[in-house]
Amino acid sequence: MKRLSLLLAAAATLLGSSGAMAALAIGAKAPDFTTRGAQAGKTFTLTLSHQLKRGPVVLYFFPKAFTPGCSAEAREFADNIDKFKAAGATVIGMSADPVDDLVAFSTKECAGKFAVASAGPGIVSGYDVALKMRPGMTDRTSYVIAPSGRIAFVHSEMNYAEHVKTTLAAVQAMKQK
Repeated sequence: MKRLSLLLAAAATLLGSSGAMAALAIGAKAPDFTTRGAQAGKTFTLTLSHQLKRGPVVLYFFPKAFTPGCSAEAREFADNIDKFKAAGATVIGMSADPVDDLVAFSTKECAGKFAVASAGPGIVSGYDVALKMRPGMTDRTSYVIAPSGRIAFVHSEMNYAEHVKTTLAAVQAMKQK
């Protein structure tokens, strides 16, 4: 695990990852949660610990559904979902939006390819992703969580442009271990 953490930290440095905004450090235990989510327009109950039984989870927080950056980020995750699956990872988008708003987002912007879920105050606090300048919204932070439930990689940057590339590199590095 220590070697994997060092490898992922080196990859983050090479890829320009910024962990400055996120409070959860590599190696920290990811808070488990259960919430409502949607995929391909259908709602369901999502529990992180159940998802981790399948392999690593890319848990990416985004500020608000249907805003330009968040829509572009969701489309990029959808376009790359086969690469994430090939690396054994599950992608889950999270925002403070109500699940009713995420139902349409899951179909239109995520193309039904991955789940998006509602991050209530407990989840937002647990992952320290509250957007300070806009209460009720999350910042843009991507976590890669190992099946052990530990944070393996963090990318926290309001510009969405590097989130998909850096999280994909992190899960691919995990698979090579």
